[in-house]
Amino acid sequence: MKVLLDTQAFLWLIGDTPELSKQARKIFLDPHNKLYLSLASIWEIAIKNSLGKLKLRHPIERFIPEQLQENGILQLDINFRHVARVATLPFHHRDPFDRLIISQAMEESLPILSTDSAFDDYDLKRIW
Repeated sequence: MKVLLDTQAFLWLIGDTPELSKQARKIFLDPHNKLYLSLASIWEIAIKNSLGKLKLRHPIERFIPEQLQENGILQLDINFRHVARVATLPFHHRDPFDRLIISQAMEESLPILSTDSAFDDYDLKRIW
């Protein structure tokens, strides 16, 4: 299965936090699954880190590539289709990073691994 991780899910997965659901942990640990992290999430992490709202063990230019490689997660780049789709989304969710992630999931037909129930208001599958 191919799955797009939202930012919080990615951070909880790599940190193996107790907030993870059993299903999220199972998906993460299954080597047959392909996990993707949006460049929008990396951008969000960079901003939160620069504001001091998120502490990383290493500088982001080292931390993110290491975590992607160690955990077999693929980077999902942002393309024009993803950005254009945002313009058509209803405003069930106001966070610009999440709106772009929702758009990517819809354009790429990927379920989203997320605890955020606001994603349920869109035409996509949320797993948690």
